[in-house]
Amino acid sequence: MKLRKLMFGEAKMEATPGERGEIFAGNLVDERHGGPVTVGYGRWSANSMLEQVMAVDDIMIVLTGRLSVSSASETLEIGPGEIAYMPKGERVTIRAFEQEAITAYVTFPHWREAES
Repeated sequence: MKLRKLMFGEAKMEATPGERGEIFAGNLVDERHGGPVTVGYGRWSANSMLEQVMAVDDIMIVLTGRLSVSSASETLEIGPGEIAYMPKGERVTIRAFEQEAITAYVTFPHWREAES
């Protein structure tokens, strides 16, 4: 793998399974590139929601908009420049508010392999 600059416009956005509303993810670095992590962007339509048990450790950075991330014990609201860490095995619900949100993410190991 080599040094790369990653940009939102380069991400091929794909619908996320298990969604309510329009939620898309676009990997720019993943298992196909030989590195140990997946790096990409997410796009969350207004009022969309995703519930899942985390298959991998996931770090999500909000670039625009706002999201809430809930577990059994707490709810976090995160906005531009803020980060949510979601550990492997944690059941989470992620909700977008009244506007679209754009996120960046890093997972370890590769989420696509873990969910297969």
